[in-house]
Amino acid sequence: MPYGGEPPQLLRRRFTYQGRKFSFESTRLRLPNRTEGEWECVRHPGGALAVPVTPEGKLVLVRQYRFTVQGRLLEFPAGTVEVSENPEETIRREIEEETGYRANRWQKLGEFFVAPGYSDEIIYAFLAQDLELLDDPPEQDSDEDLEPVLMTAEEIEKAIHTGELADAKSICAFLLAQPHL
Repeated sequence: MPYGGEPPQLLRRRFTYQGRKFSFESTRLRLPNRTEGEWECVRHPGGALAVPVTPEGKLVLVRQYRFTVQGRLLEFPAGTVEVSENPEETIRREIEEETGYRANRWQKLGEFFVAPGYSDEIIYAFLAQDLELLDDPPEQDSDEDLEPVLMTAEEIEKAIHTGELADAKSICAFLLAQPHL
């Protein structure tokens, strides 16, 4: 039977791990061609990311320690979408916590999957403009170790090409923001 619009048949679904930010699922499927197999997937509620631009045209990033790579990565501010939030609420909160800025103008840039080969995580990207530095910024989350970094678009391009900026979600969002910078 040739492949068409027919979806695979779910035979079994097991959640083998439920964590604070994601879960791990093992699924057995029968494909339209009658082949059966096991697929694993990281289930994630999604994230929101901002490309913040100061009135002077500088972009605000954060240098953040990431235990998974045992080092600091240069990234745009981002956070996991909480159960009671929509992505815009998430990033409005995160940008203030992570950078100390508030954006007065927002524009959705798009959305994209981070690694669809093994995860359903989606990132909602926003352009944050008309920034103002907060007099009394909120406390950073206790499990975060980060510092804000201001860069020009040209400096970011160079950082991407040298490998200093190697975070895929930030690179993708920067490309989406290009027409607006």
